[in-house]
Amino acid sequence: MSNGLEAIIASNSSNTAREWLQQRLQKAASIPQFNQTFTAIPRFTGKNIISVTSEQAAVLQQDVPGFFVHGWTLDRLVRVWWLLQLNISTKTIYIDTVEQLFNAAEMNELAALYSALPLLAFPEAWKLRTAEGIRSNIGIVQEAIMLHNPYPAKYLDEPAWNQLVMKAIFTDKPLHRISGLDERRNIALAAILTDFAHERWAAGRKVDPMQWRLLTPFINNENLPDITRVWHSADQTEKAAAALVCAGSDYLPAQQLLASNLTLATEIQDGALTWDVIATKLSQ
Repeated sequence: MSNGLEAIIASNSSNTAREWLQQRLQKAASIPQFNQTFTAIPRFTGKNIISVTSEQAAVLQQDVPGFFVHGWTLDRLVRVWWLLQLNISTKTIYIDTVEQLFNAAEMNELAALYSALPLLAFPEAWKLRTAEGIRSNIGIVQEAIMLHNPYPAKYLDEPAWNQLVMKAIFTDKPLHRISGLDERRNIALAAILTDFAHERWAAGRKVDPMQWRLLTPFINNENLPDITRVWHSADQTEKAAAALVCAGSDYLPAQQLLASNLTLATEIQDGALTWDVIATKLSQ
């Protein structure tokens, strides 16, 4: 992974910046020097949005499935790469060093640290730190944890994962960009989401159609009325979301509801209507 990130850095940075990084590598064994470099990186690299080729992205995906750097600034990319240069031979020193970086970090440094979670050694050590980050009110930090980051789905326990999803909904994050969203669906989250929908409706407010995706394996006689309500919505995107839920459900009444609209059923069967299509409509 270090080599893959280094290749992207090389194609996005100046000779001066690369020379500076090579010089700093010679001092990386010193923890104070390591920390100073982590802080100083933007001054030497700049904060331009990076460009990533399809080949470079494929290398990253091969090493860590679900890991994306698209849309990152160069300083964030370099900081994540720099964290991979930290010696992992002594667990206590490694963890203490990274924790000190977290404790002293400003906003952009925090975003880099949380973006690096899938790549850090001793992954179990960062569960509480991730749960703490979910509670942050800083948008760039929230996005670094929630979006295109495979760490939370792989390591968070169910309550922390559910909190992440609900925080994403509260802060209007694009749910389809949460790694592991379908794999981590659970009945407790389904219940939380239906209660949340009832509160929104009671206040005369709409519900994000993407959130119904999380109920798909858990449709039953208690929550089918909610899906039926969405099915009868005048908003065609909401109706399409209800159709997709019914299409993925094993619950017979849900399947019968879908069968009552041959057009939607056919679109789903032919692949013309998917959750990605819903996500695209919502982003327009």
